[in-house]
Amino acid sequence: MNVEEKQVFKAYLRNKNKRYDAQNVRLFKMLETDDINIEEKLLKGKNNSDAYHALRKRLYDTLVDFMANRAFEKGKSDAHEVLRLIVVSRLFFEHKLYKAAYKCLSKAEARALRLDHYSLLNEIYQLQAQYAHFHPALPLADVIGKYTANRKLMEQEEKLNLGYALLRKELADIYHKGKVVDFRMLVKDTMQAQGISLNDILSFKSLYQILFMANEYASMNSNFSLIEPFIEKSYAFIAAKEDKAEVHLYYHIYILYLLANIHFRNRRFEESKAYLDKMLEQMQKQSGKYYSRFILRHSLLAALNDNYSGNPGPAAKRAEEALKKAGTKADPTDVNDLLLCSVVFCLQQEDRTAFRHLKHFTHSDAWYEKKMGMDWAIKKSLVEILAYATFDNIELALSRLKSFKRRYNKYLIEVREERVMDYALLVERYLLKPEIVKYESFTNSILTLKSEGLQEDIFVLSFIAWLLAKIKKRPVYEVMMELLTD
Repeated sequence: MNVEEKQVFKAYLRNKNKRYDAQNVRLFKMLETDDINIEEKLLKGKNNSDAYHALRKRLYDTLVDFMANRAFEKGKSDAHEVLRLIVVSRLFFEHKLYKAAYKCLSKAEARALRLDHYSLLNEIYQLQAQYAHFHPALPLADVIGKYTANRKLMEQEEKLNLGYALLRKELADIYHKGKVVDFRMLVKDTMQAQGISLNDILSFKSLYQILFMANEYASMNSNFSLIEPFIEKSYAFIAAKEDKAEVHLYYHIYILYLLANIHFRNRRFEESKAYLDKMLEQMQKQSGKYYSRFILRHSLLAALNDNYSGNPGPAAKRAEEALKKAGTKADPTDVNDLLLCSVVFCLQQEDRTAFRHLKHFTHSDAWYEKKMGMDWAIKKSLVEILAYATFDNIELALSRLKSFKRRYNKYLIEVREERVMDYALLVERYLLKPEIVKYESFTNSILTLKSEGLQEDIFVLSFIAWLLAKIKKRPVYEVMMELLTD
């Protein structure tokens, strides 16, 4: 709550109080100060803990009611406007002002249709049908027809929402708790259980949900070519719904980001940059409402596109500038992604600035596993090992490798990502015996890490390039760019 809201709430409490000795305002003022001895000071030595907790509970309930009412009154979104029109129309119906009520419902329907808000439309059509006998000019059959068609759309949306919720829950457990799941089967089973068809793109929200799940699925399989079919469907949907794009601005921006990411991971850098330009354009709409929410994510993907399309200098500069501008309220996930990205850029150029960025990773491995996910924590650990190895801190690199094997070996076997551990072991062999780079068998071992018959993931190639550069005695960035164009 801001200062104004606190003042309004205290006035609301005073108006609501029927007794002059009510303690709720005093308790609220104490809560504002973060005083840890509130109970003792409020009771003044009286041994009546139950009374304190009853007062605290009443204050909490009143605060929830106040915030709910205020959110409804102050809400400026189109959905809030539709809700207000529905509430007013109910009031008009109660007072037998049927013409005014139907005018409100007509306005509400037009706005809800523009929003693709099926649950609000469901309520509107129910009200229209309920009072149709007071409006002979509105054919009841038409209302029932619209209600029935909308009901089907609402049920489809509900199924997708449930499927999305189930998959997000599983993803959270996979990323943050190290849960071992066959995500391919999980997606298939969830879709079948909920009766979801990925052809049923109903709205910007549903397209976002489908693209999000597809993006995560491809990321877990390190193969973004798997989700190519979704791109054409996404193009077609956005083109058909262009008139509604700004109403669904948040989802529209996120969709553009996901499409840009899919193009990037499939090495179509120009297409990715084009979508990032569209994304930035949308971020500046509505007085930059979502600009701060997405700017770090946009900067990260733009920097990655620069780096992997042959412009490492601008890429590093873009990432650095984004980190400098990131405020205290910036999403820690976006900040950590940018930091790790900057470390990788530096390593590819054999630039010691990498350690300046690494110093910002002050938490434990367990913390990063919980907050950023297992996959991210594993990549960070490998990047740290390569950083120490690049600048001849071999003992520290080997120590981190030993810790890495102990911590992640079992997990990587369970999730069938043994090649990550194979890679770590190859790095260890090189560090213990650098002359091994002369043996053809060592080179072949590295090359077997690449997926056969598939376009290898950009980030996987980045790790492989570091080892191959040691064999070829060439800069890492050059080797990596060669691998990308093979």
